[in-house]
Order: sequence, then C-alpha cells, then structure tokens
Amino acid sequence: MNDFFIIPKHFFTPEIIIKRPPLAATAKQAGWVGCNIDISKVTRVGKVFLVKNSQAIHQNFVKETFNKTLFLQTKTKGEKAWILHIMNCVDLIQKETFTLDDVYKFEKELQSKYPTNNFIKDKIRQQLQVLRDKGIIEFVGRGVYKKV
Repeated sequence: MNDFFIIPKHFFTPEIIIKRPPLAATAKQAGWVGCNIDISKVTRVGKVFLVKNSQAIHQNFVKETFNKTLFLQTKTKGEKAWILHIMNCVDLIQKETFTLDDVYKFEKELQSKYPTNNFIKDKIRQQLQVLRDKGIIEFVGRGVYKKV
C-alpha cells in the first residue's frame, strides 16, 4: 500500500499519544521521554490523504477535506472530545449508510467515557447534527445517515 496522509493537529488527543519509557541514564539524552502516535485511533475524517493507493489526490480535494474539520479548532476540549468519539463510532459502523440505532449501539461505551451524562442518546443525536451541519455525514431521512 502506498499512501501518504497528514493528520491535522486538532485530531491529536491524549488518547492517541502513547508515552514511551524515559531513555536510560547512560543515554546521551538521559531521562528524555518520547512518544508514539497510535494512528489507528484517529478517525477516518482525521486522515487527509495526499496520496492514496499510489495516486496523488487533487490539491483542491485535499484542501476541502482539510478545511472541513477546521471547526474543531474552535471547540472546547469537552465539545471536541464528544465530536471525535461520535466520529469514531461512525467509523466503526461497517456500512456507508447507517441508522441512528447503529450509533445507539455505542451507548454503553460512551456512558463509560461520560459516566455523569444521563442523556447519552440525546448527545449522540446532537453530535450527529453537528457532523451533518459540517458536511461530514449526510442526513438521508428518518434516522438514516450516510458517510460523506
């Protein structure tokens, strides 16, 4: 596979950063701590391809894809976390067209991330509306959505 993509900085969250052990006392940079980035935890929308399947992606499409998510920069940490969690849920759904019930299947997982939120289904619907308004998903009708 010959792909090359960038991840905009607003997709970097503590969940994708994996701290490495400090360098040994005998190392030139003793005590320095690095990290790895788990790109498998970055949502599909967070990967802006420049090259996919050995084919260069048109510059205008790259810009459009990148700009589509810039709204995340203006969100609070909590708002951004919710949006990214719902994006990840949508990514885990194996169909291009999905239903609200498909997303509701993640309710228990989201409840464990937000134990004080007693309105998880309401929050799911709210975040799907945000994703719809930003052109990341499309509302087809009557609880049916499509990945864009």
